[in-house]
Amino acid sequence: MEEEEEEARPLLAGGPDEAGREAPAAPRALPALCDPSRLAHRLLVLLLMCFLGFGSYFCYDNPAALQTQVKRDMQVNTTKFMLLYAWYSWPNVVLCFFGGFLIDRVFGIRWGTIIFSCFVCIGQVIFALGGIFNAFWLMEFGRFVFGIGGESLAVAQNTYAVSWFKGKELNLVFGLQLSMARIGSTVNMNLMGWLYSKIEASLGSAGPTTLGVTLMIGGITCILSLICALALAYLDQRAERILHKEQGKTGEVIKLTDVKDFSLPLWLIFIICVCYYVAVFPFIGLGKVFFTEKFGFSSQAASAINSIVYVISAPMSPIFGLLVDKTGKNIIWVLCAVVTTLVSHMMLAFTMWNPWIAMCLLGLSYSLLACALWPMVAFVVPEHQLGTAYGFMQSIQNLGLAIISIIAGMILDTRGYLFLEVFFIACVSLSLLSVVLLYLVNRARGGNLNYSARQREEIKLSHTE
Repeated sequence: MEEEEEEARPLLAGGPDEAGREAPAAPRALPALCDPSRLAHRLLVLLLMCFLGFGSYFCYDNPAALQTQVKRDMQVNTTKFMLLYAWYSWPNVVLCFFGGFLIDRVFGIRWGTIIFSCFVCIGQVIFALGGIFNAFWLMEFGRFVFGIGGESLAVAQNTYAVSWFKGKELNLVFGLQLSMARIGSTVNMNLMGWLYSKIEASLGSAGPTTLGVTLMIGGITCILSLICALALAYLDQRAERILHKEQGKTGEVIKLTDVKDFSLPLWLIFIICVCYYVAVFPFIGLGKVFFTEKFGFSSQAASAINSIVYVISAPMSPIFGLLVDKTGKNIIWVLCAVVTTLVSHMMLAFTMWNPWIAMCLLGLSYSLLACALWPMVAFVVPEHQLGTAYGFMQSIQNLGLAIISIIAGMILDTRGYLFLEVFFIACVSLSLLSVVLLYLVNRARGGNLNYSARQREEIKLSHTE
């Protein structure tokens, strides 16, 4: 920031003009909140960055919060209901590779963020209109449009973070952004059912119209995100003018030919990622009815317990991120997370114990896995292939989520919740087997995935000398 302040001084204070004459008067220094080189201004930018993704995450799980209402009002079975999640994931099988390219080379970060925010808003409006007009195909199309903007908006959010914050403060910024995303999901889970009941009371009956109006009101959060995107674009352009600051770049270099060079440990990381997340997100998507049917919870209590994974993730993600940074040993932490998730699903499937215990364990393990697994890619891939590796990882994660969402709906329609839980246990078991294989392969090859933080620091020092 010192360099930026040095660059800003000639612009903020009166200096000689082009002909070498003294400027007539020095403009007053900008207030801290308006000066892009000051902390107060950057905190304002951080606040906008955090709210940028709030609407997207709030609306992503609208179907989960209204599962009973969607199935009843639109007269669809669980297989068709889960298509609302599948259609979100399908465009991101491809866009994970091109989102960064579009931001860097086509739109630029500012226009890219605004355009992706518009897709989120338009997608949510189409989704809501599908309810109002009693057209499920329109709801599916709305989720597809929403998906085009959703994941790419997260890439744009991270790009802004890297552009405005540096070094150690960046981890905190990423943690805060993730926490705000989880808060958005939590508020959705606990608000939308209540909102539906209020609109039902005011309209006098339940039905597609009530559902559509509820979703349309939920879409106000997407407009909030769009306003944040517009404000960020203005402040970023202003900072470029005052500080000669460059526009943010994702730094992603996508070359699909790199895929053939991916190592065995990297492929195992991909398998762990897919098999783990398909046992979390589709479960949450179907969880509300599970808790009312098996445990006899009220609709409001079922929403609360279904959102506990996100509630725990909000404060714990930054804490676990710090823990993994300080200790290293990434494979051991991933192993702990996967085993805890397996125990959690077994408790939900085979016992009548209070599900709060299992869901709290799932929330902790979900937070820990994200902090330990995703950084491992950087340890096994050369820097010039990182963009491709992360793009591929997100792509197959979305492919897995799209396919498993449909399969989960089919299992629930034909076999019930116990079979569905057994299916999720099988997915997590496959993830666990991949973690063990990764540990053995890493050890046999003398890899650095399970180094302690101290060992990594020593290696870094030896490389710089």
